[in-house]
Amino acid sequence: MDWRALTQVKELGVVVYNCSSLANDLHKIFKSYWEMGQSHSFVPQPWPAEYDTAFNKPHPLLVKGDNISSRLYLTGSPPSFCPPSRTQDLEAILSIISEAQHYVDIAVMEYFPTTRFERPQRYWPVIDDAIRTAAFERRVKIRMLISCGRDSDPAMLPFLQSLASMDSPHHNISLQLKLYIVPVGNQSDIPYTRVNHNKYMVTDKVAYIGTSNWSGDYYMTTAGVGLVISQHAPHHVWKTKALQFQLKSVFERDWHSEFAVHLADLGNHSECALSRP
Repeated sequence: MDWRALTQVKELGVVVYNCSSLANDLHKIFKSYWEMGQSHSFVPQPWPAEYDTAFNKPHPLLVKGDNISSRLYLTGSPPSFCPPSRTQDLEAILSIISEAQHYVDIAVMEYFPTTRFERPQRYWPVIDDAIRTAAFERRVKIRMLISCGRDSDPAMLPFLQSLASMDSPHHNISLQLKLYIVPVGNQSDIPYTRVNHNKYMVTDKVAYIGTSNWSGDYYMTTAGVGLVISQHAPHHVWKTKALQFQLKSVFERDWHSEFAVHLADLGNHSECALSRP
């Protein structure tokens, strides 16, 4: 969280007002990070009861207001940082994909069915398999918007091409991918900027906003948090106040914008590292 996140990087987050239950639950995660930041700290096994949560996938927090009924819970990663009562981030992502009936729209900065930081790297197809299964077995329409900037790893391209190759309207399989390219303009001297840094997913069932890229390390060894929310509201309220509708609208705006490019149309794009030979 620095000045670049506010002026040079395309971000997406969520603000929840007047909900002390959710704030207190998120504070438990903060306290666990604070505890691990102390010198000579170690991960407790198990975590003390003060870090337990009452809200998870089986028992979400129920909130009603503005004629909207919401069910929500916070997820965490890595597993070692989660008490048994906390739904793990990966578990939530997989369940969201598997429970979708009509569509799954995904926007992430990086997508790798591998580990990224450990050596040697390992193949990690957990999320990849869930996406392919939803598209093939249940004919769920999948759209994925992946960021591409000057510092993106070109090794990501073959994995994206493999996913995109499944798209087959003739066989009623819909799996579309686009790269989102933020123009650099006159900011070329600022490192690690001009990327679509958001990580979220919206389906016909729920909305999910997280902090982790979609690769193995983020769910095994890296700290992260996600918010899962399912809402119900009358139609006129849904289109003005529902977070799910807002998130869907953001995805549609970006997907249909001039900055979203199909893999087949990428060509030699100087602002996207994946297009370089």
